[in-house]
Amino acid sequence: MPAFVSCPHLPPAREDLDWRALHLHRGAARGAEFYISCLEYGQTLWGRGLAARAILCLDRALGSDLRGDEPVLASWPLPYAALAWLLAHTPADVFVGNPRVHFQHYAGRMNEPRRELRRWRAWACWALVRAVCPRLPGDPRHAICEPSVEEIAVALRIHGHAGELELWQSVLAAACPR
Repeated sequence: MPAFVSCPHLPPAREDLDWRALHLHRGAARGAEFYISCLEYGQTLWGRGLAARAILCLDRALGSDLRGDEPVLASWPLPYAALAWLLAHTPADVFVGNPRVHFQHYAGRMNEPRRELRRWRAWACWALVRAVCPRLPGDPRHAICEPSVEEIAVALRIHGHAGELELWQSVLAAACPR
């Protein structure tokens, strides 16, 4: 498997990481330590050529129980830019699944805790996937009302961290060539 160039929006890979890096947080609070573990493990998986699994780590990071003022977010903001970068840099012959369908299903079937925040982050990621990978189809069998970019923006303003909406909008704007 060829080595992938590191994602500039994620912390450096740690070769010693495996599934146990996240398993350590099982049953514990999934705060800042869980968040950084997800980002580090995502970079590590990406470096191993496991694009789909790396994206799932970013998904888990977005579900972390953070208030928005944790110091780690100053260095490693919510991974919207990382998601867009990974999608744009995944080689055509590397399995990535269909992240559009993943986020569509995830948003439509979200449970607690922090249901609304996590649901709207999933929709925000879905919109990024649509912008970066416009050819990926949605799931026509999943009967769900897909929100507009404007609806996602309103929900992130209500449920997200301070500055999260602007972060997501800047990544989305960069993904959508004018």
